[in-house]
Amino acid sequence: MKKNKTANVMAGIYMLVFVALFLVLAGRFMYIQATGEVNGVSLDDWAEEQRTASYEMNAERGQIMDKNGMVLAYDRPAYRMYAILDEAYSENSPEPLHVSNTEETAEKLASILEEDQSEIKQTLDEAVQSGQFQVEFGQIGRQLTQQEKDEIEESGIPGIYFDEEPKRYYPNGMFASHIIGFAREQEEETEDGIEHSITGVTGMENVMNGVLGGTDGSISYQRDRYNQKLLDPDEVVQEPEDGDSVYLTIDQKIQTLLEDLMTQVDEQYSPEKMNAIIMNPKTGEIIAMSTRPSYNPNSPDSVENWYNDPISSPFEPGSTFKIFTWAAALEEGVYNGDDTFESGTYQPNERIEEIRDHNQGEGWGEISYDEGFMRSSNVAASKLLWEDIGADKYYEYLQAFGFEEPTGIDLPDESTGQIQYNWPSEKLRTAFGQGSTVTPIQQMKAASAIVNEGKMVKPYVVDKIVDSTTGSVLEEAESEHTGQPISPETAEEMKDLLATVVNDEDGTGAPYKLDDYVVGGKTGTAQMPNPDGGGYLTGKDNHVFSFLGMAPMDDPELMVYVSIQQPELEDTESGSAPLAYIFNNVVENSLHYLEVEPDEQESNQVQEVEFPEVVDASTESAQADLEDKGIEPIIIGEGDTVVSSNVEPGQNIFPSEKVLLLTDEPTMPDITGWSQREVMRFADMLDLQTERFGNGYVTSQSIEVGKPIQEGDYLGFELEDPSSESSDTSSDDNDEDDSDDEETSEDDAEENEEE
Repeated sequence: MKKNKTANVMAGIYMLVFVALFLVLAGRFMYIQATGEVNGVSLDDWAEEQRTASYEMNAERGQIMDKNGMVLAYDRPAYRMYAILDEAYSENSPEPLHVSNTEETAEKLASILEEDQSEIKQTLDEAVQSGQFQVEFGQIGRQLTQQEKDEIEESGIPGIYFDEEPKRYYPNGMFASHIIGFAREQEEETEDGIEHSITGVTGMENVMNGVLGGTDGSISYQRDRYNQKLLDPDEVVQEPEDGDSVYLTIDQKIQTLLEDLMTQVDEQYSPEKMNAIIMNPKTGEIIAMSTRPSYNPNSPDSVENWYNDPISSPFEPGSTFKIFTWAAALEEGVYNGDDTFESGTYQPNERIEEIRDHNQGEGWGEISYDEGFMRSSNVAASKLLWEDIGADKYYEYLQAFGFEEPTGIDLPDESTGQIQYNWPSEKLRTAFGQGSTVTPIQQMKAASAIVNEGKMVKPYVVDKIVDSTTGSVLEEAESEHTGQPISPETAEEMKDLLATVVNDEDGTGAPYKLDDYVVGGKTGTAQMPNPDGGGYLTGKDNHVFSFLGMAPMDDPELMVYVSIQQPELEDTESGSAPLAYIFNNVVENSLHYLEVEPDEQESNQVQEVEFPEVVDASTESAQADLEDKGIEPIIIGEGDTVVSSNVEPGQNIFPSEKVLLLTDEPTMPDITGWSQREVMRFADMLDLQTERFGNGYVTSQSIEVGKPIQEGDYLGFELEDPSSESSDTSSDDNDEDDSDDEETSEDDAEENEEE
């Protein structure tokens, strides 16, 4: 009886517990059914989320164009790879649709992508062990090309799939890289997962990121457990708004020419740095700009120099700064070009360090101030500042020319330099560009006053912004004057002075003279400050050589600044050699391309002729045809048929240009007197192995004239600068450069005598 009583009590307790649990669970179910929530989470919303797939739709980033609509940067498709691991995905399929063998998959992917097989396998194995439905591969599986995608698909690897994503592409490679900059993919973790976008990092890509970026859209739909759309997917689409297009003032053809010339000089002279700016001095439009070292924005992983040096790296400009000293003297009314002074050295008083002209203080005797400008006399510049303009008034002109403020160019990271102007010696040196620092773009803006009747123009690189959908212009740049430091009369007189520097026999700018256009400009040869202490580095190569020029001088259409730091020069070469190669080629060709009429320097101006088709023609008929056009071709060999020419058919050339016709039985021509460039064109026609000795024009050749030659033969040739023979006796009568060297040792006197 006692046991029955205990059992009944326990049964009652269990019954009460069971009833209580039942009531709690039933109540909970009733509450959930009534409210539709669990722990504050709506079951309807949760179910909707589970069966709804949402994806971001990337807006297409706006294109960057040159001024003529040539594409400089655009989005092109790339692919993100992922793997499906769930076996259930292959149900009802005769072939596996998921990754069935991680080792085999990793091996094939590693072979195609040239990646580490173990890393790919580890990614797959870890995802399988954690029961993931699918997995991505990180950077290994991102930004794949169409070719890589096709190879993977053709290999038949099961379970590997792709999503399309944009990739920023720069079709011209190392082209205006510091202006265009680059954009790269960025990842951002959000509530919906990791979002991917392309964001500008440097240059225009960064500055105009808001304009180029656009607004991303999205798409959502109902799905099954395999992420497939339902028959009634309840799809919601929010279309993306593509970014707008940015048109630059850069001209793709001129920029390409400049880049090619810079690369050639960079390879030949191995300088520390090079800079070049081509500007329309009437409007301020930057037509081309380049710097070395540069980089390819398609692979910016090993960039030597992030700075856009023409606007971001101030340096002591040297004698190009004398432009503004003479302009200040003219504007003040204290300049008479016929007045004379004693060149060589100048010392206002014993407490001020002596100023010396660039030929070791030897000078040129008593010369006029006009001649002082042509010869780039440091003494003339210092005397003008100290005795005529006045140091305080000169400083006001420097401010009026904008040397203590940014130009306002629409590029990032502009610097302003610093005018060192406290002590008398600093003031005197500033007159010829030593001690104080400025940027090339500051000099370009200041010099634009000479072209625009005394008014400076603000440089700019963004021409317009265009709606990528409608094609309508949203914003358009206009030329902007930013001050008038000099009068129209002073500007005209400065143009005349600049022209004498290049075209007068005593001018330092003789190497920059062109055949078709009158050039004006100013040379500069600035010393390099010693990084290990005070003073300056010595030696011929330790300078920044520069030239600021414009053409044609009656109405300048182009203004160009080029500089080169510490080039490896031959003993017979001056610093103007690499600069003149860039300046002359880019200005002459650009003015012709812009259809600027050549100056009528000669009444019998020679006209260009169209080169005919000569390949496969008989040698005799091709020669006769060319001679009828006034062209005297050089026949290479004794064959009966022309197999190649150094001029393309349809190309316009001057009759005086060297035309080579290669026959089917080539022999070695006499290349004495040819330039290095002409020899290299000839060598390219036969793929000859060449070796150059010296600089200038050919004086001897390793292959005898008339000897049969064939592809791959070795050709050595010696060159000599025609001016080198007279350089020892001509002193500075035919200077090519002007050095602002005041602290050069006697050991370097011979080297600098030619500067």
